[in-house]
Amino acid sequence: MSEFFNLFSTEIIFLHIISAVIWLGGMIVVRYAIHFSMMNIENPRIKLERILENLHRFFQMVIPAICMLLLTAIIMIIALGFKGTSLYSMIISKEIIWFIMTGIFVFIYIKRNKAQKAYELGDMISTKNHLSLIAKYLIPINIVLGLIALYLGVILRGL
Repeated sequence: MSEFFNLFSTEIIFLHIISAVIWLGGMIVVRYAIHFSMMNIENPRIKLERILENLHRFFQMVIPAICMLLLTAIIMIIALGFKGTSLYSMIISKEIIWFIMTGIFVFIYIKRNKAQKAYELGDMISTKNHLSLIAKYLIPINIVLGLIALYLGVILRGL
């Protein structure tokens, strides 16, 4: 694994960083740019339809990014031999954050799918309730966790 990392370290680190940018940056854009522009749509049915579509497209981008983030993290942890070092606890903290964020993402994915089904059945109140939890709590929590993980990553690269 060390030889592989030595041959492709720039590419692996790039893929790790761009994956984090897509996931974290995407959540920030969805929550603090797209969300507020969607609130300007007066027709509730169209508003919900657009929100569902935006989340669907976001998921298509972010699922591969989440997988790539995990893969590149594992490669770096193994190849750089962090186990047993003083930095290992920071790396474990970062990975715990990643797993929590992924769990929240899975919950978001499930809530969005339930919202889609409610929308297709014409139940706008249920659709709105499912989506509201995502916008008000789940994505903001993941943004904060992502910023913490990003900060830890910057510390690790500087050491």
